[in-house]
Amino acid sequence: MLAAMIDPVSRGPEIVDLRNVGARELEPLLSEETAEWEQELDWDFTKSADLVRKYADMRALAGAALVDRGEVAGYGYAVLEDHKGLIGDIYVRPGWRGRDSEIRLFRTLLDSLIATPQVRRIESQLMLVEGPTAKALQRERFVRLFERLLMRIDASAAFPPAGNPAVNRFRLEPWQDYHHDGAATVISLAYDHHVDAQINDQYRTFEGARRFLGNIVQFPGCGTFYRPASLVAFDRATGWMAGIVLASFVADEAAHVTQLCVTPLGKGKGLGYELLRQSAAALRAAGAKRISLTATTANKDAVDLYLRCGFTEVRRFFAYVWEGY
Repeated sequence: MLAAMIDPVSRGPEIVDLRNVGARELEPLLSEETAEWEQELDWDFTKSADLVRKYADMRALAGAALVDRGEVAGYGYAVLEDHKGLIGDIYVRPGWRGRDSEIRLFRTLLDSLIATPQVRRIESQLMLVEGPTAKALQRERFVRLFERLLMRIDASAAFPPAGNPAVNRFRLEPWQDYHHDGAATVISLAYDHHVDAQINDQYRTFEGARRFLGNIVQFPGCGTFYRPASLVAFDRATGWMAGIVLASFVADEAAHVTQLCVTPLGKGKGLGYELLRQSAAALRAAGAKRISLTATTANKDAVDLYLRCGFTEVRRFFAYVWEGY
């Protein structure tokens, strides 16, 4: 359980324990958040909002709410995973922004997690939180920031011709449940000493990668997993799995590539491009009009690949990491 929260700033709206707030009080906020996810991110937040309602009514959602004269103006929640705290969401309604409200909520959640004895690491990625909040937390709580991009392409856009015939050495097939362990191995190899493994420590180990894959396939916050556009690649010469692409539908006509990676032995042969091209074709055939993905700006190879394929930047946001000693 999270440690007790203490809001060090007394001015303005009150910070209260989220477990004292029910779904009915959260309803106006969740309606506005759902609309903003659709407008700003092209993402259907409905299933995630339904989970928040469910756990709010169970008084089981650990976090903080911003309450102004009886009205819930913002909220944020966090979960614990072994030694790690995950800040799942922070949202402040438009009418209450610009008064350090996001900073107050974020600070409260961070301090609560930092005070929790078993927590040695905190991670978060919040696409709707603006840059000034991130910079303030970097100064105040020694949070490491990693700039990331949300990128998008019109699904009808043609990918440029493939330029590396070496891709013919790989065989691609749609995702099946028995690929789970092989894909976890690909992730742990692909992200060894990689910047994204600093953002998500699940990438560093086989067991962590298995949990990550389970989240992608099972949980609605990542969208509805779409198997025909989620592919695995095998090296024809060795039979080893060399790359994966995972994709989900995040709205009726919007899809999101949740993971694309290749092992070190598969790099430089056009495999990442081919996985992305075939996944995009399968999504288009299933009715997707728009396809998005995210990338860390420091990952130049990935960003360059996406730009060559026609993806354009939609939004910049940050991944946050705090580590104790």
